[in-house]
Amino acid sequence: MNFGLWASNGRPKAQSLKACAYNARVIRVRFAPSPTGYLHVGGARTALFNWLFARRHGGVFVLRIEDTDVERSSPEMVEGILDGMRWLDLDWDEGPGIGGPFGPYLQSERLDRYRAMASRLVAGGYAYYCYCTPDELNARRDLAEKQDGAWRYDRVCSRLTAADIAARERNRIPRAIRFRVPEGVTRFDDLVHGTIEFDGAHIEDFVILRSDGHPTYHLSVVSDDIEMRITHVVRGDDHISNTPKQLLLYKALEAPIPQFAHVPLILGTDKKRLSKRHGATSVMEYARRGYLPEAMVNFLTLLGWSPGAGDQELFARDELIASFDLRGISGSDAVFNPDKLDWFNQQHLFRLAPDELARRLKPFFEAAGVWDEAYLGERHAWFFAVLGLLKPRAKRLDEFVELGRFFFIDTVEYDPIAVAKHLHVDGMADQLLALSSVFAELATFDAATTEAALRAVAAERGVKAAVLIHAMRVALTGKTVSPGLFEVAALVGRDRTRARLMAAAQLVTSSRA
Repeated sequence: MNFGLWASNGRPKAQSLKACAYNARVIRVRFAPSPTGYLHVGGARTALFNWLFARRHGGVFVLRIEDTDVERSSPEMVEGILDGMRWLDLDWDEGPGIGGPFGPYLQSERLDRYRAMASRLVAGGYAYYCYCTPDELNARRDLAEKQDGAWRYDRVCSRLTAADIAARERNRIPRAIRFRVPEGVTRFDDLVHGTIEFDGAHIEDFVILRSDGHPTYHLSVVSDDIEMRITHVVRGDDHISNTPKQLLLYKALEAPIPQFAHVPLILGTDKKRLSKRHGATSVMEYARRGYLPEAMVNFLTLLGWSPGAGDQELFARDELIASFDLRGISGSDAVFNPDKLDWFNQQHLFRLAPDELARRLKPFFEAAGVWDEAYLGERHAWFFAVLGLLKPRAKRLDEFVELGRFFFIDTVEYDPIAVAKHLHVDGMADQLLALSSVFAELATFDAATTEAALRAVAAERGVKAAVLIHAMRVALTGKTVSPGLFEVAALVGRDRTRARLMAAAQLVTSSRA
């Protein structure tokens, strides 16, 4: 076997660097998810870093689906990943639905290429057939572990003679293909972590093609990255241990080697790997819960990346593209803080123009059964005013309905605790009716006049204004907490405000009858 393509210091010789010449011309990166689940936070952050890097340098962002795990992959999961990418607005230049010069972009449609590459490696002496069955491997592993606690594949099949192999092939004995790991150190310069090296003595001869003809991750990813001319591989730290095996494949195939950047993992607030118990879920679940894609993009980018000097946290998408640099990626793990995500979402909500906010809210209002097309037509001024009142309190789009439902329904839904605390007060029914009568006579019905009227009624009837304010809030909203009461009254309107005051008075009277 000839690994002479690589110098003794582990770096490519001049001929290999020359083969990488296209790297300097066009940056090509890829996001290659496995459709064994939907697009989750960690994968979304990896896709985002790749996308930003490509956009920053005028490069190409490739989306490739690694669906060779036939038992766990499904078309529904593929579509779920694509939905997540679309929601985040991470458009791809090559990939599913678009095509490109190096397709197909689903690995399940590239199996012949992997098998051909594996055969090429066998022919070159870099790999060999392995006829060991799972039961045989398990038995040898168990025996070795009982003796000294450690086991690596013992290369039994690498010592088979040509006659041994020919006999097994004639009998069609199932076999995998293993890569023959050479002695020595494999070293690479990671763009995040610096120089990393692995001793070949600790790497077993690994399977590149299974006995069922399906490739392992190492073979398929290297094959695809070579054919798709990937110049930079930006992926999670959990892939660092895969890198030496893949580098050995690149060397054996005398192919250009991309630059690697392994980004830190995302941890929960307890500093353990992010999981569902931390609230981590598919990005589309965040969409359903009312998060903005621009807020999620801003938040995820800052999980493990820093723009450098300054304390800026809020970024528009164009600002992130202009600022993004792989050198800004931290070598330390990032912490997913849901409260921080809520803060980012609220800040980006504030940035939305009223008509855009209304457009984003429409599906949530429709789902709650309180949407009216007039809110984007003749009643848009009123609707935008309502949204302006709710915006300081809402962290997510779905909270607008929860916080302001009383604006959009005819009959108030009372919180029993609020009723008991603020309406079941001696004389409250009469006070609410008196307030309704005064409101009927006001020349204008706005926040200032309604507040002045309430305070006058409270003084005349010898009650604290706060007591009447609390009762009026429950009458109008059904809750103990709301945006500014008198601004609420002005937007609910005179007629509906009076009707709700009288309904609350009737509720109190009926409960005591």
